Amino acid sequence: MLSISPKAREMLDQFAEQAEEASELVLRVEIVGRGPKGFLYDLQFIGSDDRKENDIELEIENMKVFVAARSAQYLEGTTLDYKETLMGGGFSFDNPNPLWVDELSNAVADIIASEVNPVVASHGGHVDLIGVDDGKAIIAFGGGCQGCGMVDVTLKQGVEVMIKDGVPGISEVVDATDHAAGTNPFY
Repeated sequence: MLSISPKAREMLDQFAEQAEEASELVLRVEIVGRGPKGFLYDLQFIGSDDRKENDIELEIENMKVFVAARSAQYLEGTTLDYKETLMGGGFSFDNPNPLWVDELSNAVADIIASEVNPVVASHGGHVDLIGVDDGKAIIAFGGGCQGCGMVDVTLKQGVEVMIKDGVPGISEVVDATDHAAGTNPFY
């Protein structure tokens, strides 16, 4: 499923050694979104007791790794690497997978890109598809839409209508945005 390059493993070991409870730490990997340049990842060390209910436990390069269940199908064939540049270094993922593997998610992502985002862009906002689960499209607002006082109206009278009209398999659109974290809301 997921492989770890020798350089990434070296750097992960260094980070784990610097932590206070190094013997109890587990690497956790999750795809938390999609952007113009591909997948957005959350990579962190957590305590083994902090495993989420649906996490998949793997043994990679003699390292215990938890992978978020929803992310697993999108990590097949992916390599975690560590790249050094003149500006420093950082972890990177070489992921050969398409952003969405099922037709329903692909259709919702297309509607968001072609119909929803051009409309909310006029307010400095954007909408990202988090995923589709049991006929529900889970989205997140960003930019001027994150924390906007009119977001409920935008969701119910705009975004949800466009998605449900464009993708018959969607019964509901769920907003998973942390609106309290918005720094520049439109209203």
